[in-house]
Amino acid sequence: MEALHTPVLLEEVLHYLAPRKGGELMVDATLGEGGHSYAFLSGFPDLKIIGIDIDPVIQEIARERLKEFGERIHFHSGWAQDFFKAYPEEFKRPDTILIDLGVSLFHYEKSGRGFSFRKDEALDMRLDPLLGPGAAELIATLGERELADLLFKNAGERYSRRIAGAIVEARKRGALRSTWALRELVEQAVPPSGRNGPVHAATKTFLALRIAVNGELSRLKDLLEAALLVLEPGGRLAVISFNSLEDRIVKEFFREKSRDCTCSPEAPIHRSNCAVVILSPRGVSPTETEKRANPPSRSARLRVVEKILAKDGP
Repeated sequence: MEALHTPVLLEEVLHYLAPRKGGELMVDATLGEGGHSYAFLSGFPDLKIIGIDIDPVIQEIARERLKEFGERIHFHSGWAQDFFKAYPEEFKRPDTILIDLGVSLFHYEKSGRGFSFRKDEALDMRLDPLLGPGAAELIATLGERELADLLFKNAGERYSRRIAGAIVEARKRGALRSTWALRELVEQAVPPSGRNGPVHAATKTFLALRIAVNGELSRLKDLLEAALLVLEPGGRLAVISFNSLEDRIVKEFFREKSRDCTCSPEAPIHRSNCAVVILSPRGVSPTETEKRANPPSRSARLRVVEKILAKDGP
């Protein structure tokens, strides 16, 4: 299959995670179609990568894209935090870890799983089509208050109660199983002032359901903890987020791990109570040129830390 996704903040990620010594190992914890990994493997001939993804379909796309690199790329199917928690003994500890929290364009355009309301598809949204209930099952079983809380907490939907109420009323007449049915319902549920903005009225509802179906927010801190624990001291962890809730979790996690550190990133010796040093204090956003060339990058934010201690680590 032809790759669709353009990796975001690619030059910035290359800058922060470029190998600083020979024989480094990188973990691409959210491989997707392999765009970031392709750039790293092409640019650094001595680098090896472990690529992880929960979706077996998109991993096949990455395998085809990266097959020219042979044994320099190792593939693992599953959730990244599970991989880090049971890190294989045959691999050295990673020198760099990249976590891109975005959903690939493949899922929106080619998966047929209802990630987008631009096409009329089954309301599924699972990154792994074999695990857990899909979006249709979720909205069919949650109570009105639970639905409203989900929409508000996961996406900040200001009309969460109105939309949740409309869903509960609609399912009395039959199950909501398609993306267009849900899109139409949301459009009718929100007031006229909520239908005419630059962002479609159903955008936050779809985002909130996708996050819930895949446990994206609930598993994020666990993923960060597991990744930092296995990372080689002196190694770097980079995270790309795409919404304010994700970014807040990442920012607060990094702040917590660097709370007692007063060192600058350039300091040759760090105080013993430093766990990480933050290399991107304000985060890194795409340039205007990238935003124009790749619109999905507009909301991306990159944060990078360097690990100082192996606290509680092996």
